[in-house]
Amino acid sequence: MRTIDWSDDKNCIVFVDQTKLPLARHIVECGDVDALVEAIRSLSVRGAPALGAAGAFGIALAAQTSKAKSPMDLIQELEDAAEILRNTRPTAINLSWGVDSVLRKAKTGHSITHIRELALGEAKAIADEDVEICKKIGVNGAKLLEDGDVVLTHCNAGRMACVDWGTALGVVRSAIEGGKRIKVIATETRPLNQGSRITAWELLQDNIPVTLITDSMIGHVIKSGTVDKILVGADRIVEDAVFNKIGTYTLSVMAKEHKIPFYVAAPMSTFDFKKRASDVEIEERDPQELKYFGDEQIAPLGVKVYNPAFDATPMENVTAIITERGVFYPPLSFEELKELK
Repeated sequence: MRTIDWSDDKNCIVFVDQTKLPLARHIVECGDVDALVEAIRSLSVRGAPALGAAGAFGIALAAQTSKAKSPMDLIQELEDAAEILRNTRPTAINLSWGVDSVLRKAKTGHSITHIRELALGEAKAIADEDVEICKKIGVNGAKLLEDGDVVLTHCNAGRMACVDWGTALGVVRSAIEGGKRIKVIATETRPLNQGSRITAWELLQDNIPVTLITDSMIGHVIKSGTVDKILVGADRIVEDAVFNKIGTYTLSVMAKEHKIPFYVAAPMSTFDFKKRASDVEIEERDPQELKYFGDEQIAPLGVKVYNPAFDATPMENVTAIITERGVFYPPLSFEELKELK
């Protein structure tokens, strides 16, 4: 099944609980917006494109479960739900994009039934489109990989971060589908280990050769000449920077120092044409994520913790951005890109 989808039979959102990977592929049936918000906060649902679908389905779910007596009251409930969903994770722009896309469509409805139909139809269309977009990103990006390349990736930008296929890992999948022999090096991605828990699991499921390393090994591994390309996803792209999982900036510095191409794979919906890097709020996560590894305490409980979820990679460190509309090389003309979105 897809990472996140809608069940017509049960009239609810269904998704893979990513906190349970790699030990179990547990499917969650989510029947109310509060439960979805908690799933997003806990990273049961994560990854920029998947969050876009989650936001879209969240508004559709609010419409289906509402007890509003008039179209005006229903729209107000949807706006309230939208505000809650948008603020759940502030750095990733796809979440608010998905929310706003469905909300706009719902507002064109002329009855409660019509609003519900429009909201659900738009959410399903966004999910379907995400798969097609990822496939296009994969085709465009595969041209940048050579037969025999070793690609280093960070965090998880595969099918579990999207509705299906993936962005960065989608490029790898497309290259392999085209006959190229590609190997992957995956960082563990502390503190929640999306690389070791999810990326390694995904690639092994597809029989794609993958080697797992700790985050602190990247300098040694890159300097050794083992890595041919670095390929990551993105949670928000502004004119002067790419926001992605904490540690991405460090990778970009190493890539620049050792003259290795540093590619970002992301849909056009990840571009933010209104802000610059200094305007973006970087989400800070619970200190417990560093004090515990699973249920095991690994740090003194009284220690002060700094735990940002993302960092900003300056655009001058980026070789190219791979999208469904093509491959773009910095410096970017955001006015031209805006016309493509």
